[in-house]
Amino acid sequence: MTRQEYLRSLGGKRVAVIGIGVSNRPLLRLLLEEGIDVTACDKKERAELGPLGDELEAAGCKLRLGPDYLEGLEQDVIFRTPGLHPRYLAEAAARGSVITSEMEVFFDVCPCPILAVTGSDGKTTTTTIIARLLQAAGHTVHLGGNIGRPLLGEAEAIRPGDWAVVELSSFQLLTMRRSPHIAVLTNLAPNHLDVHTDMEEYVRAKAVLLNYQGPSDRAVCNWDNEITRRLSQETAGKVSHFTRASGFKPDRGCWLEGDAVWYRDEAGAREVLPLRDILLPGVHNVENYMAAICAVQGLVGDETIRTLARSFGGVEHRIELVRTRRGVRWYNDSIASSPSRTEAGLRSFPERVVLIAGGKDKGVSYAPLGPVINDHVKLLILCGATAGAIRQAAERAENACGLEIVEVSDYPAAVRLAAERTGEGDVVLLSPASTSFDRFRNFEERGRVFKELVAALPA
Repeated sequence: MTRQEYLRSLGGKRVAVIGIGVSNRPLLRLLLEEGIDVTACDKKERAELGPLGDELEAAGCKLRLGPDYLEGLEQDVIFRTPGLHPRYLAEAAARGSVITSEMEVFFDVCPCPILAVTGSDGKTTTTTIIARLLQAAGHTVHLGGNIGRPLLGEAEAIRPGDWAVVELSSFQLLTMRRSPHIAVLTNLAPNHLDVHTDMEEYVRAKAVLLNYQGPSDRAVCNWDNEITRRLSQETAGKVSHFTRASGFKPDRGCWLEGDAVWYRDEAGAREVLPLRDILLPGVHNVENYMAAICAVQGLVGDETIRTLARSFGGVEHRIELVRTRRGVRWYNDSIASSPSRTEAGLRSFPERVVLIAGGKDKGVSYAPLGPVINDHVKLLILCGATAGAIRQAAERAENACGLEIVEVSDYPAAVRLAAERTGEGDVVLLSPASTSFDRFRNFEERGRVFKELVAALPA
């Protein structure tokens, strides 16, 4: 089915779009341009929409706004925003509404192969590496999902020989009924348990990436992660594993041997990427490259992989070097909204760091982070709702070493304290281990505020 055929199938039907955020605006405009009966639903009040509300109404869109925006929905088709759990639309589904999403429809109408990445950590960096490798090898790439832009609006311009590379969250995957041609599962650890019913539901959502694959599809899974290793045994796709720590050498996939990443398949084993060529710091980025190498086999040559690794400096807000001031390096790892992500960030540095952490709780335990903090942190600066939980994890760890822990009121105070307490050769790392929603709209805004504060420090 083409995108146009899908849009024609909506003729005469009532459609609701949940959420008027940035990601759904292209979808709203596309539906309205086709003359479809559209209702946009959002918890914002009319005044908060401003000119956007005027624009939508002028295009014929109905608005359902305010705290009761989900009440009594009975449209024929309802596009769910990724952040809304399907349980909130259960009554509408029981009345006969079809629940879908922009990404689900894109999977139905995309004319080219789709390569999708999910996991608890490393999704965006791995997705970006894969997209850049394919582009460097001469492929036309359409980057979307949780990264890039919504792709349904440009589906008509995508050619069969192109590649769609998408990053998918557990929220996007919850109701999907298709898997990509190449699926990459980086790792799984407790995450988003403030939204998901439990860990089982979270894992089940991630597993959708593999569940609908066929024998001609490919799956790339982390052998070192017990959950992803188990899920790799449940797909019909051809599986490649990558492993950094186990000593296992998969028949198909990547492993570390000496100071290099090796790859093996039916054609034999070969060295692909010397570790010295990887510009990005941290062993977790070695894993990201391993996942990418497995994903692009047959599409990208080894020299292209080495060339990119030597030049790719990373993605914003992911252990991003912000500034070197008076011999102190300041890093922005605002993407670290879970303890496991902060653990990976801390292990990226050989020296003990000054860590700025804390934010909104997402229902996960901080206990496993405590020992890592004691091993890798020289001063812990905390602010936000999870400050107490992180402090407790550090103080109750078996290796607790009397680490100095200071709680501050906000980020300006945290940056001032870090600047006062550091000197030549030190590292300051923002890696919150928590979501941003107690003070910021998202992790991007959190990271930008941090970068602005660091940039404003006197030379």
